[in-house]
Amino acid sequence: MKLMERGQFTIPKKYRDLYGIRPGTEIDIIAKEEGLLIVKKKLNQTPFSEVYGILGKERESDIIVEEMRGR
Repeated sequence: MKLMERGQFTIPKKYRDLYGIRPGTEIDIIAKEEGLLIVKKKLNQTPFSEVYGILGKERESDIIVEEMRGR
């Protein structure tokens, strides 16, 4: 691949097809020690959605918070 004047490049078709990358798909570029990592963004990915449900549904959140505070 060759980097274009405006910093753009083309992801080869076989990889676009393999990973479901279509026009309008949002991607993240993550800096790694080895180079850049291209990651397809998940739909509705927010900090909240990443941890939603992590505590399970056995107890209400207010009870968990009270226990964490030692009450």
